[in-house]
Amino acid sequence: MKPRRCAAKTVWSDMVSQPASSLSSHPPLPVPKAQGEREGFIKTRDGLSLRVREWGDPAGDPLILLHGLRGYSGTWRGLAAALGDSRRVIALDQRGRGESDWDPAANYYTDFYLSDLEVLVERLGLGRFTLLGHSMGGTTAYVYAARNPERIDALIIEDIAPGASISGAGAERIKAEMKALPSDFADWNAARAYWHAARPTVGAEAIEQRVAESLRENANGRVEWRYDAAGVSRTRMEPDPARVVDLWPVVDAIRVPAFVIRGGRSDFCKLEAVEEMERRNPRITHATVPSASHYVHDDAPDIFHGLVAGFLAGVRSAAAPA
Repeated sequence: MKPRRCAAKTVWSDMVSQPASSLSSHPPLPVPKAQGEREGFIKTRDGLSLRVREWGDPAGDPLILLHGLRGYSGTWRGLAAALGDSRRVIALDQRGRGESDWDPAANYYTDFYLSDLEVLVERLGLGRFTLLGHSMGGTTAYVYAARNPERIDALIIEDIAPGASISGAGAERIKAEMKALPSDFADWNAARAYWHAARPTVGAEAIEQRVAESLRENANGRVEWRYDAAGVSRTRMEPDPARVVDLWPVVDAIRVPAFVIRGGRSDFCKLEAVEEMERRNPRITHATVPSASHYVHDDAPDIFHGLVAGFLAGVRSAAAPA
């Protein structure tokens, strides 16, 4: 939802429609909330405060959305708007990201993300629900679905398959990004230049949203990360091997309808791995979006939204009494 035009000041739609070079001196405007957006916080088992966003009908069928490694709950506003009021859409700022607390012990691993998801489900009093996860959030979603089939109606995964986080071009790209990650930027020009270089396939509006939601100006006038860049980078660069999840046994154990959406130009989620998943578990199907990279919901939002809505409609129809 875009704010109305106002002659007295620049608004979001004006900002994102201009070339990046003309925006360089401007701090980002706050990302406008979607219609009916609701916000709250939950406490984790280890005492952190995590932000929760919701959209849609509070009495509708719940859909929980889990973002990726450097994501934030607001990345799902477009999907929530596309789904309308047909569902209760719930998104979490994972620990260390967005407006959620940073973890002083840097527990940025699947075991703690899984615990946080369990707390979210408990605090909201959810029964059965559908779960969608992108990349890092997809790993959590796979594991939760495999362990809790009685709670899950369906599973949707965006661009991650077994082994993707451990080896391959995508895993190496992410490690290189983490290794070269600046601690801060001199100004908003430098911050925008970083995101444009890091995500060249992502559109202007999605880039501006990333700038607004992942960065802030500090007391010294420099632009710094909103998320725990040092802690997240450390656990990604030098992970504890005992806490790295092997997803193949997890995928084999899934007993609910599961749909993988991968980018045709993704360097992270290989087609061969997804086809092997389908061979090993007939509950899993997939679709490839040829124009998209690892960030399907950013690169091809309309297609992504349509695939999600279509899959959800099919699951609902199959579950309806004859």
